[in-house]
Amino acid sequence: METISRRDFVRTSVAAGAVAATVTGPSAVSHAAGGPSQPGKNKIIAISCSPRKGKTTATSLKACLEAAQQVDANIETELIELAGLKINGNLAAGIPLEPGEKDDFPALVPRLTAPEIRGIIIGTPVYFSNMSSLCKAFLDRCIAMYKNDLALSNKVAGALAVGGSRNGGQEATLQSVQASLFCQEMIVVGNGRPGARFGATVWSGAPGGVTQDEYGMKTARNLGRRVAETALRLK
Repeated sequence: METISRRDFVRTSVAAGAVAATVTGPSAVSHAAGGPSQPGKNKIIAISCSPRKGKTTATSLKACLEAAQQVDANIETELIELAGLKINGNLAAGIPLEPGEKDDFPALVPRLTAPEIRGIIIGTPVYFSNMSSLCKAFLDRCIAMYKNDLALSNKVAGALAVGGSRNGGQEATLQSVQASLFCQEMIVVGNGRPGARFGATVWSGAPGGVTQDEYGMKTARNLGRRVAETALRLK
């Protein structure tokens, strides 16, 4: 059996991913705005990296997107939930899939790199003061865009973290996510005024549910607004 280097494997897998990315995305990926964007549109997407579909991370990201839409009538939004998708981070390390193993990541590539995508918000639950394993696998697989002439370059990026307590490692998680986004040459922003911080920090244990976390929802809305405003200024 021929031995190939990690670099050669990544180069080969990126090329294969570009071809595979032409297929239709999996049904588990949801649309908030409905339908593809028209040319010239400004689109902000949010990616929920929670393994649990439709829970607190997705709910918090919806607050971001609602605020982003309010910035300008021409802004479209979309929520993509990774829950239920098969995304193996080992491919980024040069380890091939097992025979018959499914890979849903290539179908996401054109949806992230499309020219109408002006901003991307990454949301993750907090596990032991860091991102979910699904979030890490997703960000690692984004090496495909890194190797493809930094295909995410100059898109605006923001991060949201949902923790089980008010100070449950949200900011440490945001910084970890942002470190990966910086490597993609993205323009990373925080939640902006009036209390500019790293990004959206939400408490899932708030009495009455995540939407009752007044402070957290404020940071989420401010993050969505900041991403949208920055994207429009850059355009």
